[in-house]
Amino acid sequence: MMAPYRTSRSAHPTAAQHDPTGQHTTTGRRTVTRRALAAGGAVTALALSLAACGGNDLEKKDAGSGGGKGSLVVGSAGFTESQILSELYAGVLSEAGYKTTVKKVKNRELYAPELEKGRIDVVPEYAATMAEFLNAKKNGPKAKPVASSDADKTVEALRKLAGPRGLKVLEAGDAVDQNAFAVSKDYADKHDLKTLSDLGRSKQRVTIAAGDECETRPFCRPGLEKTYGIDVKGIDPKGVGTSQSKQAVKDGKDQLVLTTTTDATLDQFDLVLLKDDKKLQNADNIVPVVNAKDAGGKKVAEALGKLTRTLTTKDLTELNRKVDQDREKPADVAEDYLKSKGLA
Repeated sequence: MMAPYRTSRSAHPTAAQHDPTGQHTTTGRRTVTRRALAAGGAVTALALSLAACGGNDLEKKDAGSGGGKGSLVVGSAGFTESQILSELYAGVLSEAGYKTTVKKVKNRELYAPELEKGRIDVVPEYAATMAEFLNAKKNGPKAKPVASSDADKTVEALRKLAGPRGLKVLEAGDAVDQNAFAVSKDYADKHDLKTLSDLGRSKQRVTIAAGDECETRPFCRPGLEKTYGIDVKGIDPKGVGTSQSKQAVKDGKDQLVLTTTTDATLDQFDLVLLKDDKKLQNADNIVPVVNAKDAGGKKVAEALGKLTRTLTTKDLTELNRKVDQDREKPADVAEDYLKSKGLA
């Protein structure tokens, strides 16, 4: 199978509009907004910022405590869904008795080294994407892919790559955010489409609203043609899941749009996802990855496991909608969800 499309999972179209930089400290069930952390600096500057913002808590962690007591830093990437997940993680860990701090970092390239160093203790990750990220770091950018559409095998491959780096991969959940394709409701009704296989059988020629890379990426045009027999006329380079891409499909200029399974704005454009019934896409299930030394203990795993077993793809889509569409704050959305599920 192929490597996933986004190496940094930062393609959610409205992510940058909401609380683009910042830090939240959660003690118990209270969240206090603090001074913003600049996300675009170099790794060295980032490390200094993390140490400064974390205070002495970061320097005085009990060696080998495995997260048994004290404070934990939860990392968040610079897009809506990651911010929500990080706040959810902070909430359940706070409920378990930890003092938690959410630190927003621009992307995986910046937060992954800090996770290995122990300056960040926990991050919400995507199984296939993280596996290929670590695979490339170990074996080079042209390494044979280790991720697949099989979630269990993908998580197993991730664990093998994460362990030697001092990282521990916890239980993966059913919630998944992976590449997906959508059509307009009218188009789906007209051609009786529910799956990508249906689209292939319909023999309709389609133009895909996506990024330029769709032309050559195995999961996109080549995969749709080979796996599903879909007749692709061309690529309209309007981006992955952008408003422009979705509007083009709504208007009938394009017929298919590349987006994600947790896109919360499809209804606004009268679009519906087509099921990836032959599993073209890799298994990007949500999974906590922790620093094994500082957060690898049973207590952390149990707290995060309760959330992992509760959160669904549908839940995550709705949480994204509340932030991206209703303009609610990620911390508030996360707190309300945890309370509704009896987790806080």
